[in-house]
Amino acid sequence: MRSYQSVLILKPDLDETQVDQALEKISEFLKKNGGSCLKVEKWGKKRLAFRVKKIRFGYYLNIYHTCDNQNVASLETEYKLFEQVIRYLVIRLGDKELERAVSREYNEGESGSREKETSPAKKGSAAKEDATKVPDND
Repeated sequence: MRSYQSVLILKPDLDETQVDQALEKISEFLKKNGGSCLKVEKWGKKRLAFRVKKIRFGYYLNIYHTCDNQNVASLETEYKLFEQVIRYLVIRLGDKELERAVSREYNEGESGSREKETSPAKKGSAAKEDATKVPDND
């Protein structure tokens, strides 16, 4: 049994209950084929980089799951036929990638407010650059 990550973009006009129904349908398909849903992240409604089927926005879902490698093609076919899915991407994960993804907590507010951290070497070189700058005389 291999581990996979599926990123789905659903139609933007769905409400929360319809998104949950879509998740149930996907998890039922995985269970029917011997897989399991490990973790689901709802990223919410976001603007697409370009129009897809004349749609500008989409509801993003990130699903970590296990599945047999023979059933991945049928899973992708299921995504294609599911009318609420605009786009999808299925990626195979290694053991370390899966462990890291499942153990970390997705925090929407934290990712946006986190300041850029620099290494001590970069901080030191930035301080040297500030000290060597010549002030402009106006």
